[in-house]
Amino acid sequence: MRFDDDAGLDASEVQDMRGSGGGGGGIGGRVALGGGGLGVVGLIIYFVISQLGGISPGAVNLGSGGGLGSVGSGQQVDNSQLASTCKTGADANKNHDCAIVAIVNSVQDYWSQQFARSGSTYRKAPTNFFNGGVRTGCGSATSDTGPFYCPADSEVYIDLSFFNELKTRFGAQGGQFTEAYVLAHEYGHHVQNLLGTSKKGTGTGPTSGSVRLELQADCYAGVWGNHATTTPTDTGKPLIVDITQDDIASALDTASRIGDDYIQTKLGGGQVDSSQFTHGTSAQRKKWFTTGFQTGDPARCDTFGTNNLG
Repeated sequence: MRFDDDAGLDASEVQDMRGSGGGGGGIGGRVALGGGGLGVVGLIIYFVISQLGGISPGAVNLGSGGGLGSVGSGQQVDNSQLASTCKTGADANKNHDCAIVAIVNSVQDYWSQQFARSGSTYRKAPTNFFNGGVRTGCGSATSDTGPFYCPADSEVYIDLSFFNELKTRFGAQGGQFTEAYVLAHEYGHHVQNLLGTSKKGTGTGPTSGSVRLELQADCYAGVWGNHATTTPTDTGKPLIVDITQDDIASALDTASRIGDDYIQTKLGGGQVDSSQFTHGTSAQRKKWFTTGFQTGDPARCDTFGTNNLG
């Protein structure tokens, strides 16, 4: 995936909270992300922590090449540094943090335009970078939660070290489009919140509202991917100029590793208990992302209106 060197970035859509403290205390009672899930991949980390007493992803640092991602705990970074560093697509092609800004811009530009075409108004939501822990409108959370969306304050939260964890701990291929898939999924939850769909995401089990909500967010991520290279920014140019088959393959590889069946088999002792499903199987997650990407039509993402989830 490549960004247009000349396209402008809007760093105000990302809030850099790293080094500011404010976390701890574990997962708050209201972090029912997307109505009972933990975001696209947060379930992986949470499952290991709660069931197996496993890992601590907050200790892993993604940063390479001295980008803002290498800022350590306790070091203050304000948004002016992000704004001065991330101005154009050229910056996004060189700097990981700026690439995340560009992805967030592209996803929100698409949904803003899609809502407008439907006669509605899309309310933009910030993505918050944090280290270690964070306080949100849904309560306190740690990096162990993984990326998540909080419906109570309509914001996305992510410790960027998670992307390294996804590769090193779970063997995902990684890459920028994998990161884009993760973020676009979380913004899918924001779309659901704006449309009032989030309240349907309740319960557990293979046909539960929670599973349907997560699969729909996967589909919405695919829809954005379909339009990413044609969605213009305020400057009139699309931020993303190229998405390759390898990019799609990396997203599908990630989807295959975050299904409930895969997680339970690989991390939960080898037994699959479908009554505890909250996100859908690996095959379902791949199917619904692919549906969104191939059709580019949000209306095809009606996981609540079908008996065939795949």
